[in-house]
Amino acid sequence: MTGDRARATPWYEEGEEPDYRFSLANERTFLAWIRTGLALLAGAVAVAQFVQPYPNRVTGVALGAVLALTGTVLCACSYGRWQRVQHAMRHSRPLPMTRLPRLVGWGMSLAGLAVLLIVPAVR
Repeated sequence: MTGDRARATPWYEEGEEPDYRFSLANERTFLAWIRTGLALLAGAVAVAQFVQPYPNRVTGVALGAVLALTGTVLCACSYGRWQRVQHAMRHSRPLPMTRLPRLVGWGMSLAGLAVLLIVPAVR
């Protein structure tokens, strides 16, 4: 096709094909982010199911919300991270930084604090 209607090259075909080992490592990292996000969501469901009957219900709700929010954001951001890394590799650029580890770290720190508040209430 010629003229204005020429098809643009999709981002995943731009640049040079990276070594397949790096592409597969990037994909494994993406899947690890997804697994972690799903584990956090499963933890949120467990908290909603088992912590709510105890006296410190507000803390249980907060813990479930933190786990669900962290897991959801992690799953939502993981594809964009995979895409940015893949694009950088195709164009021989440095790999982009990400705030995802900081997000997970803070989310788990807040969850840990909530657990510390829940455990004494259960006894």
